[in-house]
Amino acid sequence: MQLKTNNSRFITNTIVCITSLITGIIPAQEIIEDTTTAPVAETTSEAPFQKTKIDGVAAVIGEHVILDSDITIAYQQLVSEGVSAKDVSRCELAGSLFENKLYSHHAVQDSILVSDAEVNSMVDQQLNYMTRELGTVEKVLELYKKDDIETFKKELFDINKSNRLAEQMRSKIVEAVEITPEEVREFFDDIPEEERPLFGTELELAQIVIEPEVPEEEEQKVIDKLQQFRTDIVENGSSFATKAVLYSQDPGSKSKGGKYTLNRQTPFAKEFKDVAFSLQEGEVSEPFKTDFGWHIIQLDKVRGEEIDVRHILLVPEVTRESVENAKKLIDSIRTNLISQSVDFKEAARKFSTEKETREDGGQLLNPTTGDTRFELTKIDPILYEQVSKLKTNEVSLVIPDQDRQGRQKFKLITVLNRYDEHIADYAKDYLKIQELALRKKQIEAIRKWQDEKIADTYIKLNGAYRDCEYSGNWLKKDK
Repeated sequence: MQLKTNNSRFITNTIVCITSLITGIIPAQEIIEDTTTAPVAETTSEAPFQKTKIDGVAAVIGEHVILDSDITIAYQQLVSEGVSAKDVSRCELAGSLFENKLYSHHAVQDSILVSDAEVNSMVDQQLNYMTRELGTVEKVLELYKKDDIETFKKELFDINKSNRLAEQMRSKIVEAVEITPEEVREFFDDIPEEERPLFGTELELAQIVIEPEVPEEEEQKVIDKLQQFRTDIVENGSSFATKAVLYSQDPGSKSKGGKYTLNRQTPFAKEFKDVAFSLQEGEVSEPFKTDFGWHIIQLDKVRGEEIDVRHILLVPEVTRESVENAKKLIDSIRTNLISQSVDFKEAARKFSTEKETREDGGQLLNPTTGDTRFELTKIDPILYEQVSKLKTNEVSLVIPDQDRQGRQKFKLITVLNRYDEHIADYAKDYLKIQELALRKKQIEAIRKWQDEKIADTYIKLNGAYRDCEYSGNWLKKDK
């Protein structure tokens, strides 16, 4: 259970590589000795650093050092994840790491900030994911050849902070890039007819979700239990952390005694943050409700704009009678839809319990593109099975599903519109063509920025990495 406000499934990739981020001050005219016999030349244009000698250095990008072992680990990780060794070379992987460190370096120079709370949250989610995949924390440490969890978390923190800075820098580069209708037309006209993109079959979808009602007596049981916990903690000195480990139903924090670090921007439920930031150090809140269930919070520590909190989450039970009533209701709704006595969107607005889609008549938004179309070949496999054979305006069978707490719910899906596979058409596919044209312009802006910053940044490549062919002018050769 994560206290996130968005509904999209949080699936994070495992660590691509465990890089060692070494911040040093290196003079632009000093040479860091190579560990290979290959000649090393300087590629400098500014001199703000002091000399540092590090064995096994593949490259230095600004203040960032990339070790040869970093590239080896990244390469092995890709292969272990099923990427063919023929599909990626060490040179390509090295170039990607160089770009990432260039962005990260200049993000710091431009005073772009990434909060420690945000990075710690990312680390916690990654560790939770890896632990679920491998079974135990010990197996995670064994896989990544780490001696203890704190050292591993520190390395993950450094990696994630560097990556997040790089993301912020890339976003800053492209945020001012805009595309005019004239540019979109020119982009499309420049594509030869025989090379115009083929757009796959797309669907516009809507759904009706019926969640079983939680009986008031079940809600009250949870409230009373949390109130009892609070009394034991406040009046009898019981340990909040111990109770969280024993009773909390939030798997994301249960093993840590319910602990989270957050700030005002951390994407937790608004109700959770409102209560957390209203407390004094050591204070325990009254029970309160979010979409995830009922909570109590203890404020552990205030550190500037960040706070450390502990929480206990309890989720009210849904009775068998409530589940049966929900099933009867959705069966009745489907019967009325099939008989066309009610419109799907009208039924969604009246009956659906999914707040995010109800007001739009149940219409789904594609989380990847932000529009209402889903390309059939790229759709989630589970959703694909449910909708691929539906005709326009046909209603699916009742589909059993689960809510965030794992409780049963039911849904109906329909296809509002179907757009069959076709060659790109300027009028019909303007938004998609606009997106392609904008992306091309953004790439051009990033390349221009990269060329300028490579020229202005201390960069040195060692050994075999000087023999690679890169898209960027990392060796600063005269063009």
